[in-house]
Amino acid sequence: MKHTLIGYLGNSDQPAMPVVTREEKVTFVSLGNENGDIGLGIGQALKDMANLGLTSKHIGIDLLILAALVQAADTRISRATESQNNWTREIKIVVPVHDVNCWSNTENHLKQMLSFLTGDRWEVTFRPLTRVVEIPAAIRSESEVTTSFDQACLFSGGLDSLIGAVNLLEQGSQPLFVSHVADGSTSNAQWKCIDELKSFYSGKIIERLRLWMRMPGGLVNGVRSENTTRGRSFLFIAAGVFAGTCISRQPKILVPENGFISLNVPLDPLRIGALSTRTTHPYYLRLWNELLCMIGIQGTIENPYWNKTKGEMLQECVNQNLINTIGPLSSSCSSPTKGRYKGHHTGHCGYCLPCIIRRSAFKQAFDCDSTEYAKADLEASILNSLTSEGQQVRSFQIAIKRIADKPDLAKILVLKPGPLDSDGAIFDEFAAVYRRGLEEVGRFLAQVVTAPL
Repeated sequence: MKHTLIGYLGNSDQPAMPVVTREEKVTFVSLGNENGDIGLGIGQALKDMANLGLTSKHIGIDLLILAALVQAADTRISRATESQNNWTREIKIVVPVHDVNCWSNTENHLKQMLSFLTGDRWEVTFRPLTRVVEIPAAIRSESEVTTSFDQACLFSGGLDSLIGAVNLLEQGSQPLFVSHVADGSTSNAQWKCIDELKSFYSGKIIERLRLWMRMPGGLVNGVRSENTTRGRSFLFIAAGVFAGTCISRQPKILVPENGFISLNVPLDPLRIGALSTRTTHPYYLRLWNELLCMIGIQGTIENPYWNKTKGEMLQECVNQNLINTIGPLSSSCSSPTKGRYKGHHTGHCGYCLPCIIRRSAFKQAFDCDSTEYAKADLEASILNSLTSEGQQVRSFQIAIKRIADKPDLAKILVLKPGPLDSDGAIFDEFAAVYRRGLEEVGRFLAQVVTAPL
């Protein structure tokens, strides 16, 4: 079934019902309440910007509306029932924006971006909002604002974003941190890390924009929700750009992520599809920068750690004592709530791909890790490679041996997730960070044994 999601803002912004085929299902997605006030966390974000003495821009609001509809489609349309191959969905979104002319030339570009990100077939069209979103006036004047932000920095609550935050604060920058919140465990990690940063850097003003956006269940009538959420980074980066447009006419938006996970080369054939995300892939970030240029935002999105492994990020963190102390409070697990049915705590499982990379990084940087893992000791017994506790370890072992036997294969494998910059020196760095990332994990897994049990 092809799905069309049409966004609208209140009763005064009712779009017409399009002509559809028998194979197409249309869902109208309310972006606000009956008074026309914008919701889904966007309205609160506008108020939060005003509380910081910043004025939101309509181009940034339009971007959040677009991202909200992408999020709705990605998380509320099941791949299992709505696609012919249990993966690729056909999705069209109709986005209400303030300036259709500004967005009309981006439709093909967005189709390319979203298809690369989620693996679906997207179509994006725009229509004019019949009511201008009211922007709250800045509550504090410029003379009352006690700080001037120099950039926006994404803050997920993960270890990489925490390292990025520490480095910026140590270097004297004044970033506005930006978080997307969708579940309790992620939110808790974000709060803990921010509280520790505020305590340690008590002489600095540390502010954060929290975009709380979670789509209601049953949004698409008769269709189950989807849990792969490969499109989540579109919303996260859009929030960062929104914040950036409030800060500067030429905003800088940082996306701290180690280069090994950004490339996310499939470890084996099983990691194609749902298990191989492209949330910060260099090509995807390049498409984002091209989009900003197309809609008139003279800013840049940058990943300053594109050529670093996670262990190298830890080792090179400007404040070693601090990151070693508060790093364990960060959250890296792909599914921190999956252990509940086994009676485990909500937190790190210890054996998923992000947990393995995290544990490898701590071993390389500090040779110790005080993070609490449900599966604390991977060496205690043979791990069953046919179950979740052993699958990712086994996949890593295969990939590590393959590159150890044929190091030059890295230059081919890094192209599997997507195209990379054609510059020879930069391309060599991509291959090198992939090899070093595998070596880093290999040292951590050296004594771990897997077998099909």
